[in-house]
Amino acid sequence: MFANAYAIASQYTHPVLLSFRYFDKSVESGLGSFVIINEEGWIMTAAHILDPLFQFQQHAIEIEKYKASMKSSSSTGSNISYFAPNPKWLTNFSHWWGADHHRINNFMILKENDFAIGKIENYNPGFVSQYPVFKNPDVLMNGTSLCKLGYPFYDVKATFNEANNSFMFDPSIFPIPKFPIEGIFTRNNKAGKSADKKFDIQYIETSSPGLRGQSGGPIFDVEGKIWAIQSQTRHLPLGFTPKIRKGNQEIEENQFLNVGWGVHIKTILRFLDEHGVKYRKSEV
Repeated sequence: MFANAYAIASQYTHPVLLSFRYFDKSVESGLGSFVIINEEGWIMTAAHILDPLFQFQQHAIEIEKYKASMKSSSSTGSNISYFAPNPKWLTNFSHWWGADHHRINNFMILKENDFAIGKIENYNPGFVSQYPVFKNPDVLMNGTSLCKLGYPFYDVKATFNEANNSFMFDPSIFPIPKFPIEGIFTRNNKAGKSADKKFDIQYIETSSPGLRGQSGGPIFDVEGKIWAIQSQTRHLPLGFTPKIRKGNQEIEENQFLNVGWGVHIKTILRFLDEHGVKYRKSEV
């Protein structure tokens, strides 16, 4: 059903690699997704993909305070720091936006709706052969089959090169495979307004969960039209707790339905309009 739509969405959906180096010199990495919107290089993703960037900025302040404290204690001969170091302070952080030459310096963020946009600097429009079409938000039918696309179930491990102060990946991890999962449009979910009252906070719910690595990726129909951007998974209690035995103990297991929430197309288009980002919208 989604074979043709998958081929279309694969053109505009790309991986974002997140790399972290901590104060204790340990290194971690992860995967998310983003969509390239147009020939000018505008992208969109889930706002929480950017959280480590702001943590890195905050940790830099705390590390400087720690260093100043160490310097002060050294000068007084006390050898006692006023601040204990946090081994999980971020000392280095990197986003990799689908290609080595892609750089995004500024983001516009609608934090309340987990949505963010940015622009790739000096973007080559030939990087994408088919840009997305956004679904007309006035024509959304419950029960429509939808598909999510992103990069779950794939392990990426970065190393840190001290000599040039940068993260490195083994070339064998590329290309990073995409993974689709289908579901149906179940409900609209509204959660009030943004702090500035400009935007309705709303999500499209799907009957299947979003998977780790699909955050920021598209939710699209059988024609490849974008309905939402994957944000989160919600766990709906089913209201029954069957009993099972584990060893010699009988316990109750709560049962849940895992559903996906994606940033609603109405909010997406409203935010793009607010920032003058060009896009294509379907008539129906």
